[in-house]
Amino acid sequence: MTCPNCGAQIRFRWSSAVQTVCEFCRSILVRHDLDLQKVGVVADLPRSPSPIQIATEGIYRKKPFVVMGRIVYQYEAGGWNEWHLVFSDSSSGWLSDAQAEYAVSFLRAGAPAPPAVTPGQRLAWDGVDYEVASLTRARYKGVEGDLPFEYWDKDEMLFADLRSPDGRFGTIDYSEPQPLVFLGEPVEFEDLRLKNLRQFEGWS
Repeated sequence: MTCPNCGAQIRFRWSSAVQTVCEFCRSILVRHDLDLQKVGVVADLPRSPSPIQIATEGIYRKKPFVVMGRIVYQYEAGGWNEWHLVFSDSSSGWLSDAQAEYAVSFLRAGAPAPPAVTPGQRLAWDGVDYEVASLTRARYKGVEGDLPFEYWDKDEMLFADLRSPDGRFGTIDYSEPQPLVFLGEPVEFEDLRLKNLRQFEGWS
């Protein structure tokens, strides 16, 4: 496929990807069958202190994965990356990367979420009790790589971070009309056995 803006060759790394970014002109492209539509342009992304990058590989719970895309957010205390992971069985997940704290989560399709929550509120999914640990208002700063859904033209968004008594992690994403629920767990960087990391000064 070719970019409808600059004519560069576009290659989706993941067969189920819906959106990607042209590496040459930074156009945000959405796939409709065999056609590509330009829906926006990515501005310069904030400088990332993370060694993770597109094409980084790792292992989570004995399943290999490859980093295929990224969503970048900023908030009053800094910023974070949501890395889109594609596993060896073609399933899709997310690696949250915020100031050297990491969590892997998965979209809980069909999970109802309340339209509003408050810190300390208790919720439950799949028989697990969660408590709303914090609410974060963040600004969307851009995307890169392949994503499983359209995600662009965002502004300020609300996220509710969830914790369970047994250490599980969750997020309610209020960036869509119907809130999205992501459930998972915190992980240690070393346990992901990452390779093909970005090399830069100050990182070892």
